[in-house]
Formats: sequence, structure tokens, C-alpha cells
Amino acid sequence: MSSQAAEQARDRHVTVLLDEAVEALVTRPEGRYIDGTFGRGGHSRLILQQLNNEGRLLGIDKDPRAIATGEALAAQDPRFQIAHRSFAEIETLTETQGWSEQVDGILLDLGVSSPQLDDPERGFSFMHDGPLDMRMDTSQGMSAADWVARAPEKEIADVLFRFGEERHSRRIARAIVAARQDTPITRTLQLAEIVKAANPSWEKHKHPATRSFQGIRIHINRELADLEDVLDRAVRQLRPGGRLVIISFHSLEDRMVKRFIRDAARGDTHLPPGIPLTEDQIERRLKPIGKAIKPSAEEIEVNVRSRSAVMRVAEKLESVGNALA
Repeated sequence: MSSQAAEQARDRHVTVLLDEAVEALVTRPEGRYIDGTFGRGGHSRLILQQLNNEGRLLGIDKDPRAIATGEALAAQDPRFQIAHRSFAEIETLTETQGWSEQVDGILLDLGVSSPQLDDPERGFSFMHDGPLDMRMDTSQGMSAADWVARAPEKEIADVLFRFGEERHSRRIARAIVAARQDTPITRTLQLAEIVKAANPSWEKHKHPATRSFQGIRIHINRELADLEDVLDRAVRQLRPGGRLVIISFHSLEDRMVKRFIRDAARGDTHLPPGIPLTEDQIERRLKPIGKAIKPSAEEIEVNVRSRSAVMRVAEKLESVGNALA
């Protein structure tokens, strides 16, 4: 295979819950929409097919390669624009577009994409050797190799436990610190072997470095911090009736999304208990739309990486202030 063909193969991405996500998101063909995780544009292209000439779509991504794909799409379709930013900056971006609090739908397809996982040079995979990078935005920030070289043992253990849900985090952290004293840890397979040797119990059908690599990746890219930052901001940018559609790929993300939607649907939970309120005095901001959606057996058969996906949908409610005005 030529280097060009290999690069094209790495850039192929099977979009998860494609039809389900776009059907839930697009309620007005003339509306304004945001694809907060553009990737290789699978969701964006289908969204554009649902829009009329007045409809507009803004794509956002951290990954420079995703931005290159988005710029090509923007050159083909004037209804689309791409921004090289984090979706946590959604308020700044909507203000620039003149869309503040007037967005009809926001889609977030979380986690790492297949092109990122499949390219050894990106450093996400423990199955193929490559530089230990793991940054979604390779133009800035600390690489995984830099962090592994400098982080204290306790910090490494905390990251593996909190973000990777790795129960042997302390043991693995000790092994990493001991190994780096002899040789700098700069390659993915080098780190994977250290974790593998330190992990005393392997989960069935799962590489022993899976959780550790997940934890480091989430930490390096601030994935949960960005998600926490964007949820409230995204709701503020939606117009009443606008949709928030989020696809998660591991339990940490999905729990955060589930709790946020639940709390926004219940209303203000910070009031002291026992205060009597009428229904129209409760600030309910969101209404859940249906139950959590998971990929079909047919989709999982075609794309095994979709098996852990969970999609949740919520709709912004009319605010109490507006409703009583």
C-alpha cells in the first residue's frame, strides 16, 4: 500500500448513530446548527442534506486534519463553516456568528475518532507503535510523552483511576515512574508493555492497557473538563425548542450527560427543602426526548467500535420569564 493510500485508509471514519443523531437534531430545515465534533464530517454532510438554502451549519474541531476536511467541505457548500477550536468555546463562536441564543440544534459526538485511533503517528493506540502523543490538537499543549515524563506518581495514579477507571492505578503508576528512570517513555508500545506487565488482572476481550490509555488521553485533552464546560453553555445558546444531541462512548461521559439533562429537566435543585413552589415557578430548562439510544446489532456488526455508544437527546424549554412575559 502506498503512503497516500495508507493515509486515505486512516482517514476513513464510520459515523456512529448517523441517521438517529441527525433525525433527532434537525427540526427546522431553515435553522442554525452546530456540529461540535466535526471529525471527518459524517454527521455534518447528512445535516446539510436536511437543510434548505437558508439553513446554516457550523462545524467545530480541535484536530487540524479534521479542519482540513472541513475547509474542503466549506469550499463546496456556502451553508457550512468550520472553526478550529474546542466546543467548550461555543459561546464565543455563536457570538461571532451572530447566533447567540438562537441555535436550533447542537450535536456532540464525543471521544476519539477512528482516523485518530488508526494512525500510529497520533499516539492513541496501544496496538500499533508510534510516538506517544495523544493530543487531538497537535498544534498546542503537552503530549502524553511529556506528561508521563514529568507527572508525579500520585498524579499518574489519580488520572488512571479517575479517567480510566483503572483499579490497579497505583501499581501501574509505580511501574511507569520506575521505568522512566531508566529510559524515557516516548513510544505507545513501550508504555503499553509497561502497563501490561504491571497489570495483575486482565479483563476478558480487553487489552490490559485499555483503561490506562483512556485515562491519559482524557487527561491530556481535557475531555471531561471540556464536556462539563460546554453543557451549560450549549443550553444557553439554544433557542426554545432547540435540540441538544450527545453521543457518549464511555460511562464517565454518559453519566455526566445523563445527570445534567436530569437536573435541567427537574429545575432548580439548589433551593432549601420545604419551600412551596408552583409548577410555573420551577426553572425547568430541558425536556428529555425519548430514552437513551444505542446502536443496532446491524450497526455494531459493521462497526464494532460503536458498541459502547449511547445517545441522549434533550429539547430546550421556554424559560419561565419568557413564558410569563
